[in-house]
Amino acid sequence: MKRENALDISSYLIVGPENTQGRPVADIVRMAVEQGFTCVQIRSKVASARELIGLCGKAAEAIASAGKSNSVTLLVNDRLDVVLAARSQGIKVDGIHVGQQDVPPDICRKYLGEDAIIGLSARTNELLDFVRQFDTQDIDYFGAGPLHPTASKPDAGVAADGSRHTRTIAELTELHRISPVPVVVGGGVKAADLPALKAAGVDGFFVISAVAGADNPAAAARELTELWKRL
Repeated sequence: MKRENALDISSYLIVGPENTQGRPVADIVRMAVEQGFTCVQIRSKVASARELIGLCGKAAEAIASAGKSNSVTLLVNDRLDVVLAARSQGIKVDGIHVGQQDVPPDICRKYLGEDAIIGLSARTNELLDFVRQFDTQDIDYFGAGPLHPTASKPDAGVAADGSRHTRTIAELTELHRISPVPVVVGGGVKAADLPALKAAGVDGFFVISAVAGADNPAAAARELTELWKRL
């Protein structure tokens, strides 16, 4: 699974069938990557394993049709079994994104190999201490958030005691400073948030509804990627 280009998480789309207003996931993926998105994560809490494998195949085909199989990273959220099954069927899935309660990164690395991309969601509470102490040898990037409360992921930022935490720009600036791996930030991110995120030094932004739920996903994707590049 050698890659021609380095990992680029500057414009990162998370998408599943529950996010697309009834439109095919592959169509949203195609529009996003054609407009400059560099990373796609298939994420669904309602799709079966078989359905997720199918979504991976269609997303990989959409990325290939845009001529970007070697530059756009395709990941699956949480499901190591789905990544392995998709790869066994010849589908080009580049890796996985996991959270603190999912399969540990070292196990993902063991099964997916050295060339796989493995992302990890940083904990919602005590994020900075967590990043300082975490052994990052098996991960390629941190995902941090939420920047704002978001309906796409209502449990984002909710701690064990039920309190809700969002990320301040000051926290994200410090996170970028101390993290040994790239950082991508999301959670209700809109175009108006990008200047502050770019100023914080983070490596990219992730969105769900801002593209997948937009009336015109291609136009929404283009606005975000072009703005990020200009900043």
